[in-house]
Amino acid sequence: MKNINLIVAVALAAAFGAPAAQAGELQPDTLAAWQAYLKDSDLHMQKRVEGRAPFLWMDESPERAARVRRGEVVIAPVAGHGTEGVPNGLVHHWIGAVFIPGATMDGLLGVVHDYDNYQRVYRPVVTSSRTLARSETSQEFQMVWQRKIMFISAATQGHYRAHDVVIDAHRGYSVAETKEVREIVDYGHPGQYMLPPDTGNGFIWRIRSLARFEEREGGVYLELEATALTRDVPASLAWMVNPVVNRLSVGSLTTTLCQTRSAVVAARENPPTLASCTKPVRIAIAKPRAEE
Repeated sequence: MKNINLIVAVALAAAFGAPAAQAGELQPDTLAAWQAYLKDSDLHMQKRVEGRAPFLWMDESPERAARVRRGEVVIAPVAGHGTEGVPNGLVHHWIGAVFIPGATMDGLLGVVHDYDNYQRVYRPVVTSSRTLARSETSQEFQMVWQRKIMFISAATQGHYRAHDVVIDAHRGYSVAETKEVREIVDYGHPGQYMLPPDTGNGFIWRIRSLARFEEREGGVYLELEATALTRDVPASLAWMVNPVVNRLSVGSLTTTLCQTRSAVVAARENPPTLASCTKPVRIAIAKPRAEE
């Protein structure tokens, strides 16, 4: 097993770990493909809002809805098997759903909007966070996240813009996307520094998260669509790296949903306790949409 882990780590390093001195740049055609992909995703979301498709993804399948209602965290790829190639890049698109018993829509939004507390709720990946600006329906915030995979460590600072749409008293959605992403070199060390926007190893070029929520049946159903743009993987390593990257995506989305649920539940306590994600959950991997 150690030898296999070493091989995977070397593959990940070769795919994503080029030294900063050889850093690349986000290419215009890659960014254009990302924007086109988001535009297509927005059309699917509009169908849900207008009632031409179920508002919640889980309601597209009775089996999927039953799993979520039982407390399972249900995860599925949206783009193919989790990734879709674009010029000089990859789009990662996954969706997950969870039920938060006893929660309300206001309680959920209270956690979602508490950007200053993200570093506690979503630790250890989020290492710092703060609110930059706020209005009645939109917010801007800054967040630093760090991921360590074997001997590879990546840290990024993102400047995000978020906005909320309340459809009615029981349904709504929130969209958060990066305005700027900057890679941090040697994060946590005295000589750490940030690269210019859209340069670096391309661990993350862009991020957008779309959260849908509906209050019913004694709680809140929360769905999160996580979409990210990264550099591409060399064809010679794709067979090895892509499965690992997909497992990381599933694990990250599962943890985020679990931590959000824990934070919403903890916020109802008086006094509140530090949110944790220690309760075991069953993860169900749903079939890709094209196979249903």
